[in-house]
Amino acid sequence: MGMEQLRKLPAVHKLLDHPVCRELIELHSHALVSRLAGNVIGDLRREILAGAEHESALLPDALAHEVAQRVQAQFQPHFRPVINATGVVLHTNLGRAPLADEAVDAIVRTASGYTNLELNLSTGERGSRYDHVERLICELTGAEAALVVNNNAAAVLLVLTEMAKGKSVVISRGQLVEIGGSFRVSEVMRASGAALVEVGTTNKTHLYDYERAIDDETGLILRVHTSNFRVVGFTHQPELADLVALSHQRGVPVYEDLGSGSLIDLRAYGIGDEPTIGESVRAGVDIVSFSGDKLLGAAQAGFIVGKQEYIQRIKKNQLTRALRVDKFTLAALEATLLLYRDEEKAKSRVPTIWMLLRTQESMAAEAERLRSLLAEVFGGRADVRVEEAMSQVGGGSLPTEELPTWHVTVRTRHFSLNELEHHLRHVDMPVMTTMQKEALHFDVRTIFPREIEVVAASVRDACGRIG
Repeated sequence: MGMEQLRKLPAVHKLLDHPVCRELIELHSHALVSRLAGNVIGDLRREILAGAEHESALLPDALAHEVAQRVQAQFQPHFRPVINATGVVLHTNLGRAPLADEAVDAIVRTASGYTNLELNLSTGERGSRYDHVERLICELTGAEAALVVNNNAAAVLLVLTEMAKGKSVVISRGQLVEIGGSFRVSEVMRASGAALVEVGTTNKTHLYDYERAIDDETGLILRVHTSNFRVVGFTHQPELADLVALSHQRGVPVYEDLGSGSLIDLRAYGIGDEPTIGESVRAGVDIVSFSGDKLLGAAQAGFIVGKQEYIQRIKKNQLTRALRVDKFTLAALEATLLLYRDEEKAKSRVPTIWMLLRTQESMAAEAERLRSLLAEVFGGRADVRVEEAMSQVGGGSLPTEELPTWHVTVRTRHFSLNELEHHLRHVDMPVMTTMQKEALHFDVRTIFPREIEVVAASVRDACGRIG
């Protein structure tokens, strides 16, 4: 079968004779179209040799259409919006948290003219860019002072560099985590110039383990929240209040990396066991850091909050300038934090929180609407159903938490669902889906209501590209 398909592959000059390709050459250039036609044929050859079957893709019209798509892609922005139908709320590959309308408006206002980024309007003198969000984040968490940098990894590096360079940092072995992109706490600690002191075991660490490890060389006690995995079963970690009491008794600051950064207690809504930032601050933790684009639902950023004396030291570190955020990030953060002043407003206006709190009942009508539209698109060539399923939080947050949802599923023997899924990534508005048990799944939790008809239009477009 493979050799037969290989023999059907046309030479590049034959493909260029197709009317579609001739028109492309007139609009652009022979060199460009020839190169992309060669790429199309070469890619198909490799896939056929690897065992894939592409009978329909070998038809002249299908090949020419693929060349046209690649030519068009050459003139499209590489960085594009997509629709997230995966059900993963904080999908790192898809940019994590969508912004609230208020945050988008703030970015537009900031981009369209000048701002008081580092100007104190009251005095007319130079001010600090951090003032725009420090007051708000302190109000929302109860912290004495705050600083924002470009992500939480930067926050960890900055805190360790200022507070523990040339000193030791005590941490439980069970908290030596690695997150996405091979970011390891131990490696960051080494880069900061701090010495790692591991205590306890992978599953159990006791207060006395910390007590024995603290000496005159200890600069920090580091507590890392395991936001992207869970150790279950025979486990133990000391209570935060007990660890704080011990550290203060010994004159050593406690730094907690909370990772996800929740300002709303999601446990009150039956979701996970994520502690809030305010809880750690009230427990007496000296320094807390967390992300802006995870459970907080804002732009990528790393917040550092805590005791005034320590935050002021960190602000003066030379790394702070290298890790600072720009005016667009600050605009989005301020607008999002303003919404959190009213929890009900945050629940309805911050997309991440809104998506997490959606109930199956509230999504039922949207699921049925999407099913109906897709059934119309396929016109009897596919079985389209609404089925119960589970969504994920994602983004290294609430790793064991699953949220009841509805999937609109597509099953068929009339065409390749893998080919449909491929084309859905190449239409004008790409739709990211999942393949499970020989069905294409659309999770309505992460599809905004305004996107339902757009999804159907993208599916129609993708179907038209199947040979």
